[in-house]
Amino acid sequence: MMTVEEAVQIVWDYHLMGHDLQAADLIWALGSHDLRVADRVAELWHVGMAPLVVMSGGLGNFTKGIFEDAEGDLFAERAIELGVPKDVILIENRSANTGENVEFTRKLLDSLEIKVNKVIAVQKPYMERRTFATIARQWEEIEVQVTSPQLSLEEYCGDFITRDELVHILVGDLQRIIDYPKRGFMIEQVVQNDVMEAFQTLVMAGFRDHLI
Repeated sequence: MMTVEEAVQIVWDYHLMGHDLQAADLIWALGSHDLRVADRVAELWHVGMAPLVVMSGGLGNFTKGIFEDAEGDLFAERAIELGVPKDVILIENRSANTGENVEFTRKLLDSLEIKVNKVIAVQKPYMERRTFATIARQWEEIEVQVTSPQLSLEEYCGDFITRDELVHILVGDLQRIIDYPKRGFMIEQVVQNDVMEAFQTLVMAGFRDHLI
């Protein structure tokens, strides 16, 4: 029988896409409460992965009432602090969820007559797969690669987020990966038997706070 600790690691690993990143037209941060995403954007820009950056995010579930400024604005400030030139950064600061990240970023680029064919989307580790599946459904014309701060499960937890808080979110995001394709929000993803067993183990263990 699978233990809770084994289940947590299986679900964490499932959310990671493991993409071997190739140079792209755009590095695109999808905003959140985790400024380490902006750090990852800066890393990628400094090694020449793309000439242009978009920081996307208004105030969402995890930042409304906590952040005074929009996620996109805060991410841009952080990237500039880390040496990314201001003139290569575009800001989308109205979106409140991943679908709106896509919608409003497309509108921003269209308004500036900027065409992109390949993007590197940067998210939190546990949002990699959900982000990939959402973009692949809602922006079918582009090739999308996904990455996140290069942190292990143990490294990700700490003062920023407790392990239990993270597990509740891991379970909720996995449920959305299973459920949202039926609603047309994202493409279908293969969910292996051990991942489903891990999901059920964690739900039965009480990690339900982030479920739909």
